[in-house]
Amino acid sequence: MIYKVFDAEKRLSDIKLLLLDVDGVMTDGSIIYNDNGEEIKVFCVRDGLGIRMLMNSGINVGIVTGRSSDALYHRCKNLHIEYIFDGVSDKAAALDKITEKTGIKEQDIAYIGDDLPDISIMRKIGIPIAVADAHENVIEVAHMVTSAKGGAGAIREVCEVLIKAQDNWEAVIKQL
Repeated sequence: MIYKVFDAEKRLSDIKLLLLDVDGVMTDGSIIYNDNGEEIKVFCVRDGLGIRMLMNSGINVGIVTGRSSDALYHRCKNLHIEYIFDGVSDKAAALDKITEKTGIKEQDIAYIGDDLPDISIMRKIGIPIAVADAHENVIEVAHMVTSAKGGAGAIREVCEVLIKAQDNWEAVIKQL
C-alpha cells in the first residue's frame, strides 16, 4: 500500500515514464564485492515483474543513477529497460536529456528515489516518490511514499498503483 503525502492520485493517469534510482530503490542499498573486486547487486524479483507489467501497460521505465555497474546493465537487459542514465552526478540536469530523448514532459514523469542526490530530480517531475526507508529529506519532497523498503517490493507497489490508475490492471493480468 502506498502512503500518499500529497493528493497525487489524479495525476497518476497521466504518467508515461517511471524513472528509478538504483542503489536503495532497485536494491536494498548494499554493495557486495566478490574476491575479484567485481560488484554484485541483489534485485527483487517482485519488482522485476512489476516493471514488466508496467511496460506491458504502455508506461516506459528508465534508470537515473549516480553509479555504474555491469550488474545494472544485465538487469536492465533482462527487463528490456532501454533508458539508462548512469554515472549521473546531477540528476536534475539528466532530466533535460531524458525529456529530449523520450519526448515526454516532466509533469508526465514519476521518479522513485531514496537519498539526497535524488531530491534535485524529484523537485522537477510530476510525481516524486520515496521508498519507505528513504532519507527524511527525500520523504519531505515526495508526493507518495511506499510501504515497502527499497529492494524489497517498493517498485512493485508503485507499478501496481500506476497500472490501476490508468485502468489497465485487468488487461495486464490477462497477459501473465
